[in-house]
Amino acid sequence: MLPAEKIDLPERTRLAVAKTKKLFIGGEFPRSESGRSFPLTAKATKKFYANIAHASRKDARNAVESARKAFGSWSKKTAFNRGQILYRMAEMLEARAGEIATEIHLVSDVAVRDGEREVAAAIDRLVWYSGWCDKFQQLAGNHNPVSGSYFNFSVPEPMGVVVALCPAFSPVLGFVSQIAPIVAGGNSVIVLASEENPAVVVSLAEVLATSDLPGGVVNVLTGPHQELLPGLAQHMDVNALDLAQVSNTNRLAAETAAADNLKRVRAKKWQSPADLYGELGEKLDYITDFQEYKTIWHPIGV
Repeated sequence: MLPAEKIDLPERTRLAVAKTKKLFIGGEFPRSESGRSFPLTAKATKKFYANIAHASRKDARNAVESARKAFGSWSKKTAFNRGQILYRMAEMLEARAGEIATEIHLVSDVAVRDGEREVAAAIDRLVWYSGWCDKFQQLAGNHNPVSGSYFNFSVPEPMGVVVALCPAFSPVLGFVSQIAPIVAGGNSVIVLASEENPAVVVSLAEVLATSDLPGGVVNVLTGPHQELLPGLAQHMDVNALDLAQVSNTNRLAAETAAADNLKRVRAKKWQSPADLYGELGEKLDYITDFQEYKTIWHPIGV
């Protein structure tokens, strides 16, 4: 057999492919219907990193429609099945852990080691909430003592469509800490990525798209909160708001708009990464905060 012939290839000068971070709606990655985007500079290199889609109010309405459509089937899945899907999300995030940690380093200018630590904590948090999917009902529900020949039960049920805002710090752990308890309880969610650090959140959406999570259960919008939040807060098909990371001015406007259809509003705020890594990061309350309670009366057989 003749040896393989050595081929001398000419050297080429090439340009890097500019990244475009799109929206994540209904399991797909559309551009903003307005065609708008804004550039993001990597803090570590001080150079252009990616174009970020600038979501419009129409995009927000599309996300609500997608989340509402997905809620029906997602909430009807068995709690055990939802736990399996959250666990699969953890598996897919672990498969891309190195890539995500590097992106955290580039866009946030933190050490790669700190990025790896954050991704590892996010994977563990997904596993933690996956284990609660079929267990929180026993703790949150109740057999109520009543006078009479009846059984009386309180049973938690998911609320519906929730809008959540991601923190600017710890983008991976913050994103997971926002969505995991919401979807673990059977809700669908629309996430507003932080204005300062949206790139990694869109990369996490790519992780979700390759997991078993049905399209529309998690939707991601990027753009200014002042433009997007009022429309979502007013939308009559949104059931709850998680305003953990919002300015006081925007929160007051959102709470006022949410009163029109009695949306539930949660405004617990993480002050620093230490809160996310500590006891404030994992709480059963984060699941039950977005549950309604159905009371069932059943006669006792004679």
